[in-house]
Amino acid sequence: MKVGAVVITMGNRPDELRALLDSVAKQDGDRVEVVVVGNGSPVPDVPAGVRTVELPENLGIPGGRNVGIEAFGPGGADVDVLLFLDDDGLLAHHDTAELCRRAFTDDPRLGIISFRIADPETGETQRRHVPRLRAADPMRSSRVTTFLGGANAVRTRVLAEVGGLPDAFFYAHEETDLAWRALDAGWMIDYRSDMVLYHPTTAPSRHAVYHRMVARNRVWLARRNLPALLVPVYLGVWMLLTLLRRPSRAALKAWFGGFREGWSSPCGPRRPMKWRTVWRLTRLGRPPVI
Repeated sequence: MKVGAVVITMGNRPDELRALLDSVAKQDGDRVEVVVVGNGSPVPDVPAGVRTVELPENLGIPGGRNVGIEAFGPGGADVDVLLFLDDDGLLAHHDTAELCRRAFTDDPRLGIISFRIADPETGETQRRHVPRLRAADPMRSSRVTTFLGGANAVRTRVLAEVGGLPDAFFYAHEETDLAWRALDAGWMIDYRSDMVLYHPTTAPSRHAVYHRMVARNRVWLARRNLPALLVPVYLGVWMLLTLLRRPSRAALKAWFGGFREGWSSPCGPRRPMKWRTVWRLTRLGRPPVI
């Protein structure tokens, strides 16, 4: 299997980007071709053989990654598998690409693999980085219903069949949108604890737009993908969970602003998942109401 990698960067972490690219270059097996997308910024110096694309404006995370996909041909068709890696991450082991090749070869219905993210200093995996409700044991691999955006591998046939990431999301929940579409098309998603990306421990709320984007995109996600009966249930549950977490007044104001925006703005094409997909998500431990 041919493996490529897409990395988007704002150009502000040149040392971390170089370390990531070095870790990709050290992968066992055939060479992994890499495309680095400068998302509204110049790309720092990269090793020879690494292709670059510089965008005149920041298209957001999904928009930048979609540009990287197309750099490998329509829908990434020039390769069989694409790795999507954060520019401040680092592949912990030399066999990650080979493990991906083996996993996709052994399981023809496997469409997406979510890697384990671990802090390089402590080895800790944050609970939010385990893409399932039962997240207490990050060392347990399993089937899951979503994946981590900056540490994953996607079979390009999935992208050809269901499309890429939703550009308009800009940041937050774009992975779940793609995951639900892939699952609805019959593909499966695995979380693999043995495929590790080192990444410093961070809080998602460090982004200024976090609360607004999370709420807006949650509404878009439901409007685009869920059967009509489940849309109010899903959004009602998430509103309750948000209130129970007792965010600050400013955060709550931003969240409700994003929630209103999610209803008042276009969300893109609506393709509600089949009820058998709802049942599959439920059997996998995460019914699409939470």
